[in-house]
Amino acid sequence: MNAPPAPLPGSPLRLLDAPALTVLDVSGRDLLARALAADGVLEQARDPVEVVEDMLGSLARLGADADTLWATLLRQYPTLPGLLGAAFKDAHPAVFGLLEGQEAAAQVRVLHAEQAERGGSPEGLRRLLLAIVRDLRVVSILLARQLARMRHAMALPEDERVALARLTRDIHAPLANRLGIWQLKWELEDLAFRYLDPHTYKRIARLLDGKRGDRERYIEQVKQVLRDAMEAQGIRAEVAGRPKHIFSIWKKMQRKDVPIGELYDLRAVRVLVDDVAACYAALGIVHAQWAPIPSEFDDYIARPKRNDYRSLHTAVVGPEGKTLEVQIRTHEMHRQAELGVAAHWKYKESGSQAADAAFDRRIAWMRKLLEGRDDEAQLAGDLDSELVEDRVYVLTPKGEVVDLPMGATPLDFAYHVHTEVGHRCRGAKVDGRIVPLDHRLSTGDRVEIMTAKTGEPRRDWLVEANGFLASSRSRQKVRTWFHKLDRARNEQAGKEMLDKELRRLGLLGADLAPARERFSVAHDGDLHIQVALGDLGPHQVGRVLLEHERASAAVEAPASPSVQASAPRARRDATSEFTVEGVGNVLTQLARCCQPLPGEAIVGYLTRGRGVSVHRPGCATFLRLTAQQPQRVLPVEWGRSRSAHEVDAELRAIDRKWLLKDITNVVAQDNVHVTSMRADHERGGALVRVHLRLKVEDYGRLSTVLGKLAALPGVEYARRS
Repeated sequence: MNAPPAPLPGSPLRLLDAPALTVLDVSGRDLLARALAADGVLEQARDPVEVVEDMLGSLARLGADADTLWATLLRQYPTLPGLLGAAFKDAHPAVFGLLEGQEAAAQVRVLHAEQAERGGSPEGLRRLLLAIVRDLRVVSILLARQLARMRHAMALPEDERVALARLTRDIHAPLANRLGIWQLKWELEDLAFRYLDPHTYKRIARLLDGKRGDRERYIEQVKQVLRDAMEAQGIRAEVAGRPKHIFSIWKKMQRKDVPIGELYDLRAVRVLVDDVAACYAALGIVHAQWAPIPSEFDDYIARPKRNDYRSLHTAVVGPEGKTLEVQIRTHEMHRQAELGVAAHWKYKESGSQAADAAFDRRIAWMRKLLEGRDDEAQLAGDLDSELVEDRVYVLTPKGEVVDLPMGATPLDFAYHVHTEVGHRCRGAKVDGRIVPLDHRLSTGDRVEIMTAKTGEPRRDWLVEANGFLASSRSRQKVRTWFHKLDRARNEQAGKEMLDKELRRLGLLGADLAPARERFSVAHDGDLHIQVALGDLGPHQVGRVLLEHERASAAVEAPASPSVQASAPRARRDATSEFTVEGVGNVLTQLARCCQPLPGEAIVGYLTRGRGVSVHRPGCATFLRLTAQQPQRVLPVEWGRSRSAHEVDAELRAIDRKWLLKDITNVVAQDNVHVTSMRADHERGGALVRVHLRLKVEDYGRLSTVLGKLAALPGVEYARRS
């Protein structure tokens, strides 16, 4: 096997010497070396080799695994996946999952560029980023890449440098802060501050440099005193100077409205010990050495912050009478604070601190995954199974992020934007494509609402089975609008909605007494009002009436005495379509005249030579036959088989462009099959009657589909034929 060629200046082969790549096995390093040496790899790189080296260095500090490093390199060098071959892809599916995650997250950068001109809050984009990243190792790759680019940003044109810094300030630094990854967070903040406000940055840097020599001498003196004192008391401790970053100095100057000379924590040290007992012992040594300032003591070990941050903080009057800040913690506490378990984002970031519980849990699990534990795969699986994201983050046409509940529709989006936008909503586009108003939105969708100049909500939006509104807040806005109408209008509207449903079910004109009793309503008018205001769905009333009719039919339908005497009662067969009382192993068939569906009341008629024909009780053909030979009527029940059944339906609508497309979209989204469709014009072409033959599982599915068809723009009615 030939040795890989020696790296040339600027060649990606230099990356093979990066300490991070030591996690790759020998065969992996050899495969990578040959791929990096191929022609065209360097020319198509996304960043210079120096930037990629920096990126790998940051990932090494975070303890990145082999899959993370492979995914980082494949994103930086787009030709590598093809060079590595299909065998590599089959052997490393997780790598390509990480690669897809990076590509999905890249849209946040585009959206931020669009939003920057409007000065909107970037919080929505940060939430969107966390929502679209499924494998949480992608976050560490994004942060490491951004830090590497920022370190080398001085070579970029000024406009690109400023845009990169603004993206870092708005998205990546707060994200690192939110996840508690201090190793990257402070440097991202300082570099962004350096490029966005260079004059202030340089002024503070000069003031610090002017005092740097004295401060470094002073800190070294304090460190030595503490080391000697700890050693004298038998405490093993590491003492280090804690750097104060320029951006955090500027923020404190702004918050306290004081000059840099009045900040007393510019001189600070950190003491790391082995256990909690040693923390308090070290605190006693510090207070014995110098006079403490009582108001500046905080015990975050006995009383951890809500984000689980733990440490002892104290301030003392140190040598030369200068104020000195001392932090004391164990090595484990320090590791957690540096690598992301103890995130301070609720305390450090401006804006609302009342994040929702589900989002907080997601952040907590992300911190655990970024901790680099051995059971990372188990934690990732638990995240998918237990902490499924219950929100979707969609975009306005201007790129602003809107937070909606899972299952939200364009109509929910419209009501979130403004109540009037919701009331006047008549259509929607998702990513430029027209969709029905019950379309379920996904994270990252860009939604545009089409409104009428004047308009009002539709009552069928309140019917939960129609699926127009997933948000209770949106539903309440619609209900409030209808509550303002007078009783007579609500009663009439409810009656029309219920009559439409009962007509579909073949129950128009049925007595509503069973429904009044079920829902504790005194009068039909009160029942109609509840339907109009969305407190009851028309399908609920229809189901009650169907159950009552089926029960009545089972009691009243007489059975043939001769048949009952000659055969025992048939057993229910789990695979049969029907159960015919008193008859075993008999041929049954659905009547074509009324096309009953599972769940509806049915009755059988014993024919000559064709077995039992199954009808709906109100079928005109059945009534005519039974009037002549009532002894042939048999009680029939639905079996447990759930095969699809054909049923005829029709709708009448204004003839318009895309009508048939809208109809087929609605039917397809409910997984209902169309076996035939015919459209007939009437009234000189202004109206069209569409005849459909559908395959549905039961009458409930048919009712839902017809309700959605009736809600389409321009549709006068949709009903069963």
